[in-house]
Amino acid sequence: MHAGKSYSLKEFLVWTRRNIFKLIIIGVLPVVAYQLLGQKWIALPWTVVALLGTATAFIVGFKNTQTYSRTWEARQIWGAILNSSRAWGIMSRDFLNDQKTAQTLIYRHFAWLTALRYQMREYRAWETTHKSYNEEYRASFYTIPEQETTLETELAKYLSPEEQSYILSTKNRAAQILSLQSKTIKAAFDRQEIDSIQLVEMQKAIKDLYDQQGKSERIKNFPYPRQFATINAFFIKLFCLLLPFGMLKEFDKLNDGLSGFMHGYMVWLVIPFSVLISWVYTSLEQVGESTENPFEGSANDVPISQMSRTIEIDLREMLGETDLPPALQAKNNIVL
Repeated sequence: MHAGKSYSLKEFLVWTRRNIFKLIIIGVLPVVAYQLLGQKWIALPWTVVALLGTATAFIVGFKNTQTYSRTWEARQIWGAILNSSRAWGIMSRDFLNDQKTAQTLIYRHFAWLTALRYQMREYRAWETTHKSYNEEYRASFYTIPEQETTLETELAKYLSPEEQSYILSTKNRAAQILSLQSKTIKAAFDRQEIDSIQLVEMQKAIKDLYDQQGKSERIKNFPYPRQFATINAFFIKLFCLLLPFGMLKEFDKLNDGLSGFMHGYMVWLVIPFSVLISWVYTSLEQVGESTENPFEGSANDVPISQMSRTIEIDLREMLGETDLPPALQAKNNIVL
């Protein structure tokens, strides 16, 4: 998540520079063929290109609206996890007289958050963090916490060696940690450390956490529909390719009412203007792409690592601890 006022123009130009270089080449070639080689027949009617541009604008806008909705839903889910975690901390501390069991439940909850965020950062084939411009931006501006330390190292802070070994042997580690939570509170009920009402409330809390985990997994494991993403990319490439051909005659006509040093050379302005217009479309596509998967580790992700650390600090304070881990700080205005 970008935690600053805005991205700088320099950052944005560097991030999109590969597209700019390609667009310059696409703009130069038809102008050279038209102006220097006399291939006037390559000019396309502007109406054709304008209609294609209008259709492309609609589908780009549709995609960006939908990808933003995915990111906003992910933020709502993790906001619910934040609230449910605080409620879990209060119940664990106040329902149980045995503070050791309460601490076990709360620390195991930290392990659940850890396992879940590591699952959310796993790579999927449709994600875009491997693309060169994203890898370069990440290397220059921020790091992904889940790639700096292993899951085993993080879980060792919160689980006993036996529990850690068991959890690491399972496929859905976060789900199995919640299963251990249920076993612990059932055992506490059997020992009459909590009553039936408290048992029901804590089981409801576990169910809520399962629901929120499932919603996160749905966004992680179901991409923005590939058919829409594919046709969006096709339309933009086609539009950028045809745009300078459609502008040739329009700019050539400007010579008729012009005198001075630019007379006869107005068609060369097709290059900067076609690059500018095409860059708007390709940049919108790239922005939508970077918003598409809110857990992949991009600069526009939902900050699940920071939120997990906030939860840990809050719950440790509920236990009366003073030796707290530091809050995660933004690096170059990026925080994950």
